[in-house]
Amino acid sequence: MSCWDCPCFRRTSVDSITLESQSEASIQHYLGEELPAQRAPLTAAGDGRPLLASNASHYELRLELGRGFNNLTTIYLARNTPTGRMVTVRLTDLEQCSDEHLKLLQNEVIMTQFFRHPNILTFSNVFTTGSHLWVIAPFKAYGSAGQLLRTCFPEGMSETLIAHILHEAVKGLNYLHKSDYIHRNLKASHILISREGAVCLSGLNRIYSLVHNGQKSKVAYEFPESSTAVLPWLSPELLRQDMYGYNVKSDIYSVGITACELANGGAPFQNMHRTQMLLQKLRGPACCLLDTHYFPCGESRMKISRSGVDSGIGESVLTSAMTGTMTSDGLQTPASRMFSSSFRNFVELCLQQEPEHSSAGFPRYSFNNDNKLHIQQHWTTHCHRIPPVFP
Repeated sequence: MSCWDCPCFRRTSVDSITLESQSEASIQHYLGEELPAQRAPLTAAGDGRPLLASNASHYELRLELGRGFNNLTTIYLARNTPTGRMVTVRLTDLEQCSDEHLKLLQNEVIMTQFFRHPNILTFSNVFTTGSHLWVIAPFKAYGSAGQLLRTCFPEGMSETLIAHILHEAVKGLNYLHKSDYIHRNLKASHILISREGAVCLSGLNRIYSLVHNGQKSKVAYEFPESSTAVLPWLSPELLRQDMYGYNVKSDIYSVGITACELANGGAPFQNMHRTQMLLQKLRGPACCLLDTHYFPCGESRMKISRSGVDSGIGESVLTSAMTGTMTSDGLQTPASRMFSSSFRNFVELCLQQEPEHSSAGFPRYSFNNDNKLHIQQHWTTHCHRIPPVFP
């Protein structure tokens, strides 16, 4: 059976919602009266985003797709009744949000309006009805790469599929970096895939601008707020919080962690205590892809330390990375798969402990004009369009 002949991710049916009354309140009422001055990034030619109605009665909520933002946001599949288009509606009760959550929402809503790139998720409209924030976005039939992992690829995706997803996601990341922004929230659940196989980045609520008051900084020092859930994907230099700071290359480390997540079926460090995770990231060894290169045939079910204490050979990293891969006899074991040397080299380059240096003498890849990251150079035979799951 083809990888894409799988059932779509589980949705919960809900009754259609109609509101008898609407508030005239603007989004500024909840997200701040004055929008912070921001430097507009580079824009793609043409906008091409149709503005949908700012009226809750024009949206018929069909299915609950999931929840997010610390369970404060409910995501629905909805039909825009005037146009008949299927869209995604994100409903957030602002009265339940703390000041910290409101700041994150404000950052995402404001910054999304600046970006114009096919690999960056843009909102069709944002408005408030009563105390609820309505965010209207294009519907992505495949959901996120994280949802695909949970529902269709619990043992991890094929290298071909990973190549397509990361190749397109990196295009969006390159756009942000050229515009002097650091994403700081890259992971599989923030990579969305449409029915046609188009990929775009979401999760912009922790994005950070290197330009302030007209001056560009070389590094950043701010730690992302409410970042507990994204800690496994953050780079060592960001977690260190030292005088050297971090820059856009911090996102490249997250690309490497995401590559391991897509390949192994789960993110490294995810089940590790925060302190142990920090120490492991700072001293290494780097995360690895779970295949026969690291686990020769017959050794895939090795004895792993259950004490939570690393023995010096990276057992705690492997324990975390193998969760969901080795706990069920029905799942694929590392000994039954093999990734290419190009893929392993790519992951190792992304996960260097120091952005500027490595034992091999190569700097961590940078998404700038002088040293762009081109995944197709490594996987020239793998990148191709994903066939749609729906005919």
